[in-house]
Amino acid sequence: MITILTPTYNRAYVLSRLYHSLLSQTTMGFEWVVIDDGSSDETQEMIEKWRGESPFPITYQYQKNRGKMLALNEGVKLSVGQHILIVDSDDALIKDAIKRIELNIREDPVDKGYIYRKADFSGRIIGEEVQGNTLIMHPTEAGKLLKGDLAYVFPKHMMEKYPFPEIKGEKFVPELYIWNKIGDEVAFVCYPQKAIYLCEYLEDGYSKNFDKTFRENPKSFLLFYKDQFFRETSLFGRAKILIRIIQGYFYAVLKYLWRRDGNKQDSA
Repeated sequence: MITILTPTYNRAYVLSRLYHSLLSQTTMGFEWVVIDDGSSDETQEMIEKWRGESPFPITYQYQKNRGKMLALNEGVKLSVGQHILIVDSDDALIKDAIKRIELNIREDPVDKGYIYRKADFSGRIIGEEVQGNTLIMHPTEAGKLLKGDLAYVFPKHMMEKYPFPEIKGEKFVPELYIWNKIGDEVAFVCYPQKAIYLCEYLEDGYSKNFDKTFRENPKSFLLFYKDQFFRETSLFGRAKILIRIIQGYFYAVLKYLWRRDGNKQDSA
């Protein structure tokens, strides 16, 4: 079985699009695990209704708002599939996405990860066009070559081995930090011609709020950029990452001062 893992927060207004894309799959060999990260909308009511009528199993768990990454950690614990595909609550899958993944896993049952393209809802692949049907690539290499968001399928045991770190006062860790650690241990088969995932960048999403997310989670970004610095091979690339590291320290100091001053005012 494949696990579709979805963290969500106040996305009831768009979550049904993902659900209906799962209903349209040409095979039902999957489960859907939804971790509700503290929503105050009607998400729970919707999921409970779907659970009663869905042809595939749905696991739903509500947690106090702790951020997407800790929601993913919880979802991995609850999943029963041997492979995990993370699908954000504002996105969807094409009709034969699960079938394609199943076929690729059966082609080579050796323990691997899989990388597919994402497309917008008009069907246009996000990023650069690349020749070739299959490539063996590390996540960092895939990101550089394809220059766009990618859909990853991970062996469950590797996501269990490398959970997202919990950093006090922060709720987001760049996903590539963990994808790289998994890629250091297992090969990833990349299908540069295959888009299985449809995405949209909403105004309240992380992609459109990078600067804000960076400011609010400086220690997490520092963890990522320090690791990424040693993975970068070009001087120009390292210089760009070094700037981000300096920026991260600056944001961390600002956040510390802001919290300290806020605590002083509260105690006064």
